[in-house]
Amino acid sequence: MASKDIALSIKEVDRVGIVLAVVERRMKQSEAAERLGLSARQVRRLAARYERDGLGGLASRRPERSPGNTIAEGTLTVIVARVRARYADFLPTLAREKLVEQDGYRLSKETLRK
Repeated sequence: MASKDIALSIKEVDRVGIVLAVVERRMKQSEAAERLGLSARQVRRLAARYERDGLGGLASRRPERSPGNTIAEGTLTVIVARVRARYADFLPTLAREKLVEQDGYRLSKETLRK
């Protein structure tokens, strides 16, 4: 049987000990939930995944993926250049409105604020 390498983040490694304690009944789910900052239900899910899949069950299922609301780097460069050229003296809310109206770019005012 071939072994698979499992990459765990530091946060996930810390989680392993707590979930293992829950699985072995050395710690209550509610105590583990408090320590991990999760709900007791989520701790039950993690424990079930650990029992079913081992360490791989606790590894992130979205490794190195960018968030779905990420703006492409090229698009972001164009937007920043346009804001600096046309809307430099606008506050983020008005600049966003103008970008939507005149340029067709849809993004939040908080993205502009950054």
